[in-house]
Amino acid sequence: MILQEFFTENPAVALGFSGGADSSYLLYAALRCGARVRAYYVKTAFQPAFELADAHRMAVHLGADLTVVEADILADPQIVSNPVDRCYHCKKRIFGKIAARAETDGFPMLLDGTNASDDVSDRPGFRALAELSVRSPLRECGLTKSDIRRLSKEAGLFTWDKPAYACLATRVPTGQMITSDLLCRVEAAEEALFQMGFIDFRVRVMGEAAKIQIIAERMPMVLEKRDAIITALKPYFPGILLDLEGR
Repeated sequence: MILQEFFTENPAVALGFSGGADSSYLLYAALRCGARVRAYYVKTAFQPAFELADAHRMAVHLGADLTVVEADILADPQIVSNPVDRCYHCKKRIFGKIAARAETDGFPMLLDGTNASDDVSDRPGFRALAELSVRSPLRECGLTKSDIRRLSKEAGLFTWDKPAYACLATRVPTGQMITSDLLCRVEAAEEALFQMGFIDFRVRVMGEAAKIQIIAERMPMVLEKRDAIITALKPYFPGILLDLEGR
């Protein structure tokens, strides 16, 4: 199956939209294939501000309808307790909200941006999507991450080389309580590094310390900016560590 065939068979769809490379290309493809599509971005404490900004920017670029739905994710004890299957509970809550809103808006089918490179066997979140009957056209049509980046570049989408970005909750070790304060500190620390020119990195929580994980090619840059990094991150974490194995 190709995407044109998928959208010919399913001409009215709602899309769980993150503003990342996969969901942005899927939104582009749905519009290009003539589908009636609406993108839904769920705003929670787990998403940094730049993700919503990117989602708005892409929707404007494509002339697409975008609905922002707010969810108090920290009100769910099954999520904030941060169990091994936290992602299952989170996806169930988020896509459940999208499904309810989409049904009210007249969209019978809900899509997500899972692609053919994603390993669905080891991610609890995909179980939630299956239970909610969420379809993944990119995966169903055999499009890999590299395919999506190439096609996105050809289509002129600014997300073609956007690094994959997992939610802020993934920075907190399993079993450690997730709090608004902790998420804000992680987001601020990552924003500080981004402003210094770093890309494709993570600031992970280790007790009261921040552990920076970065791609190997950027290690010299970390050492060059060592003092600036310490100064920028100290207001949020008393200890600053570097993962020498990198990402």
